[in-house]
Amino acid sequence: MTTIRAIRTVDRIYSLAPGEGADAIHTNPQYAYAICLLETDTPLRGVGFAFTLGGGNALVCAAIEALATTLVGRDIEELMASYGTMYTSIANHHQYRWLGPHKGVVHLALAAITNACFDLWAKHRRIPLWQLLLDLSPSALVATLDFSSLENILTPAQATTILSNAHASRSARMAVLRDGYPGYDTSVGWFHYDEFQVRENAKRARAAGFGAVKLKVGARDPNYDLRRAAAVRAELGADATLMLDANQQWSLPQALTMCEAFREINPFWIEEPLHPDDIVGHQTLAGQIAPLHIAAGEHLPNAVVFKNYLQLQALHFVQADCVRVGGVSEFLTISLMARQFGLPVAPHVGDMGQVHQHLVLFNHIGMGHDRLFLEYIPHLRQHFVHPAIVQDGVYLTPYEPGSSSDVFDLD
Repeated sequence: MTTIRAIRTVDRIYSLAPGEGADAIHTNPQYAYAICLLETDTPLRGVGFAFTLGGGNALVCAAIEALATTLVGRDIEELMASYGTMYTSIANHHQYRWLGPHKGVVHLALAAITNACFDLWAKHRRIPLWQLLLDLSPSALVATLDFSSLENILTPAQATTILSNAHASRSARMAVLRDGYPGYDTSVGWFHYDEFQVRENAKRARAAGFGAVKLKVGARDPNYDLRRAAAVRAELGADATLMLDANQQWSLPQALTMCEAFREINPFWIEEPLHPDDIVGHQTLAGQIAPLHIAAGEHLPNAVVFKNYLQLQALHFVQADCVRVGGVSEFLTISLMARQFGLPVAPHVGDMGQVHQHLVLFNHIGMGHDRLFLEYIPHLRQHFVHPAIVQDGVYLTPYEPGSSSDVFDLD
């Protein structure tokens, strides 16, 4: 047995080099983790985090401490056998739910708690998270999920069927463990990088083996965006994969204008073109800019909002983030919904890919999602005990027990 004996939090904020992490709205970010630590009666410790840009990180830590007390005294195997029930209980706390529901500080806290539980579970079994998820039967995995308000498009029975059907064809997808999971480079195009720098960064990314890169757009001067995008496209060539990310900066009329202007550089997707709550706006935009595609999810807070996007055909690439939604559990629920709708999952990676490298492996092998690519942002890798390893543009499979979330100096 491995019993949770105490909950502890760590508020960790990291400064970035000039220009790193900046986009059209978040112009001077810090990268920060609100870390949940599950201390046990063994040497094992569960580590899970939510991601912020610095301000408010302490609030998330306080919410973790308030919400996680119900885990104390629980054996990890017994807890995770029905974690979906615990998840629902925490998410619907009779007082703290008022602060959401299922969004903001309290939901970020639930993400950190949930991620710590899955990390501890994998460590207890002495296997990496991706292996833990693959080892679970469909019914055991479904028992870790919360289907509240989703039953009109995804029931537990339907989720079990998706997983069972994918199990029969797993052998055809196991090669990803040997070959690795492709990455794409976001650090090419942070918002403050000028034309010369984005072009040099694109050259560096291509030399490092990346077949896809992303550029931040959304400037007040449209020509700034157009010049930088043209510079990257010229450097990479017509056949390279280039994504554009507006970080919610545009209104619908602006987005329509800019998407038309970007057509000639043939972006693979337009990411976060509008305010994330403007679901009908995304639906309208998707219909009018076709065949250009929309990616969204970085700021979609929960599975219900993702459900609405899917129902209205308001996005084409699902960018769920397990340190933004309610952790591994809700990420998997969203991935199952995406599978139900036949859409690919390409996670937003606020956590430098540490946890998501496990989840995309499971999505591909265990659900049958395409082996697309995973965002790569290396700015904090030196702080991790087991950082994600990317070689020739590919994430190598991690084999250390847990979810690769341990950072240095937690004691």
